[in-house]
Amino acid sequence: MIVGLDFGITNLDGATLEHGTLGRGWRLACPGASLESLELALRTGELEAKDLNAIGTTGGKHRELPDEWHRVPLVKVGEAAAVGRGGLALSNLEEALVVSAGTGTAMYSARGSTFAHVTGSAVGGGTLLGLARFLLGTADPLEVASLAAQGDPSRVDGTLQDVLGGGIGHLPADATAVNLGRLASLETLPRREDLAAGLVTLVAQVMAVIALNAAQAQGLERIVFIGHLMDLGPIRAAVERVWGFYGVTQPPIIPDKGGYATALGAALCALEAIR
Repeated sequence: MIVGLDFGITNLDGATLEHGTLGRGWRLACPGASLESLELALRTGELEAKDLNAIGTTGGKHRELPDEWHRVPLVKVGEAAAVGRGGLALSNLEEALVVSAGTGTAMYSARGSTFAHVTGSAVGGGTLLGLARFLLGTADPLEVASLAAQGDPSRVDGTLQDVLGGGIGHLPADATAVNLGRLASLETLPRREDLAAGLVTLVAQVMAVIALNAAQAQGLERIVFIGHLMDLGPIRAAVERVWGFYGVTQPPIIPDKGGYATALGAALCALEAIR
């Protein structure tokens, strides 16, 4: 069995590679790469050294780990390869722009076995939860998503209808013109639900618009979103709305279990390395 471990800023993700595809995935709040966190991840996944042929590691300071653990090879995998391989594997594509939506946002061109960092944004899940903590009184992603699902972002965002009196080009009148633009002039505090919806819209739109522009610049037709931020239904819906606003015919691909794509990619690279 091959295991991939992604040492993220916030979480450590683990994934098993079984018959060439994603087997099990799990995560724990254990940022940073160390032998202690590696061992905790394997215990959490109920795995022992005797079960493993190799461990693919990526993220954080994974290159500071030793070359083996209890005689199991530790294969060091670059972030671009791990994200790209995992994104292509879960989407069944040969090439795509793969967007890693986690604490921050990173975007990679993935073409076959060639991967490269293209661009990214400091706006991501960390932004959403950081703002939510101070504006909503919670940093629980599930609570933020629940609030957002009940809210209306147009009550806190300025729309094209507000600014121009209607749509412009292919953008409809209800498209966002200014994220959170109404807050400066509201006479009363907005509902928590509407503010949550506005925060989700802000983060999702930044990611989606940058991704559309990056894919066009790279000549890539398909865009794949991975990372645990995409586990949140309102984020997925807000990203998909951007495609509708711009009339993009190819919808974004948001695979099931995409939060484990980078760990899966590390496992796939590890398998290739030991063959």
